Amino acid sequence: MSAAPEAAGRTGRRGRRIILWRHGQTSWNVERRFQGSTDVELTETGVSQARRAARLLAGLKPDAIVASDLKRAAATASELAALTGLPVTHDEALRETYAGAWQGLTHDEIIARHGDEYRAWKRGEPVRRGGGELETEVADRAAPVVLRHAEKLPEDGTLVVVSHGGTIRTTIGRLLGLDPHHWEGLGGLTNCCWSVLGEGARGWRLLEHNAGTLPEPVLGDDD
Repeated sequence: MSAAPEAAGRTGRRGRRIILWRHGQTSWNVERRFQGSTDVELTETGVSQARRAARLLAGLKPDAIVASDLKRAAATASELAALTGLPVTHDEALRETYAGAWQGLTHDEIIARHGDEYRAWKRGEPVRRGGGELETEVADRAAPVVLRHAEKLPEDGTLVVVSHGGTIRTTIGRLLGLDPHHWEGLGGLTNCCWSVLGEGARGWRLLEHNAGTLPEPVLGDDD
């Protein structure tokens, strides 16, 4: 019975947390236009969302902030940095999925032009949407960055990762050890909401998902 707690005690890291925070609203979110790696800025509403969420997250006393270098994520992260005084480390590996020909298209346009591809993706098949990245490739680049920064945390430390809906979904799936086919089972994040992973004796666990607001429609590339 004591083996698992002892193992956790030897690492001294059981209390670490990772908060994966999605950026605020953009005009393309509202239009249901696929953003992918396109560098779209926050709307005024998105900035307000980021400021509100930052006040809540600052209360969790994070130790470090790392963010995608795309404007919508960087601007969201800056609101938390302003309250906490923490620097933000930007990393392009945390960008949203590159989706080639899908980028810039509305949801309806994707269905009309790439319906078979879209349906295969929703079935959990490995699909290069628009000729872009596989979800597993996104996890391959993003999850190691998250883990590298988490390794630097003190005991009971908290890392905030500011990224994008699709990238967060794949990263959570990878850190939980889920088969990629089941990543779709993780519902999308509303703008400026977050998920929390905590480290236990057997690895990372999902403690909260889509936290931070009352339920709202999910407007994003992973919808």
